[in-house]
Amino acid sequence: MIEYTVRRSTRARRVRVAVDPERGVEVVLPERAPKRAAAEAIRELRPWIERRLEEAERAREAVGARGNTVPYLGETLTLHPQPGRTRVHRKNDVLLVPQGDHRAALERWYRRMAAKEIKPRLDHAVDALGTRYTKLTIRNQKTRWGSCSSTGAMSFNWRLLLAPEDVLDYVVWHEACHLLVLDHSPRFWNLVERHVPDYAEPRRWLRRNGQTLVL
Repeated sequence: MIEYTVRRSTRARRVRVAVDPERGVEVVLPERAPKRAAAEAIRELRPWIERRLEEAERAREAVGARGNTVPYLGETLTLHPQPGRTRVHRKNDVLLVPQGDHRAALERWYRRMAAKEIKPRLDHAVDALGTRYTKLTIRNQKTRWGSCSSTGAMSFNWRLLLAPEDVLDYVVWHEACHLLVLDHSPRFWNLVERHVPDYAEPRRWLRRNGQTLVL
C-alpha cells in the first residue's frame, strides 16, 4: 500500500502526483475535484510512483554512505567542523564548516562556487557558438538543472557541483545551445553533439543519479 497525503490547491487545474525524497507522495487536487480522485491517481500511477520511491531510497542510501564527506565535481572533500565558524572555507581537500547543523552554510558555499565554476564555462560555450546571454542566475530547484529563456537569461542549479565535472559541462553546453535553438528538435541535439560528442553519457548519468545530488 502506498501512503500519501492530499493537498487542495486553488491554482491546480488537474490532479497532480509528486514524489519527494523528504515529504513522500503527495496528491494535489483542484478545489472542485472529488476526494476519490486522489486514490484513482495513485492506482493509475502506481508503477511510476514505486519507481520514484525506489530511486528516492537509493538516493538516501547514497547520501548516507558519504559519511563526513561531500562530492565536488568528481572530487571528495572531507568536512571538518570548527567551533565559532560561520562560513565554509576550503583548504585543499578539506572543507572547514560550522559546528552543528552546517547544511545552510554549506549550501551557501556551493552557490558561491557554482557561480565561479559555471560562468567561465558558459562564457566559453557562447563564444564558441557565436552568441551571447543576458543574465546568469544560480538557483536551487528540485527537478531542473538549467534553463534558458527567450531573452537569453541563463539559470543553473548549484547542485550540479555535486555531480562529476563532465555532467556540469554537458548541462552548460545544453543550455548554451538553447540560445540558438530553443526547442529539443533534431537540429538542437545535432548542435549539442557537435560540441559535446559524448553528451549521451553524462545525460544518462544525470537521469540515473540526479536524486543523489543533495547535501
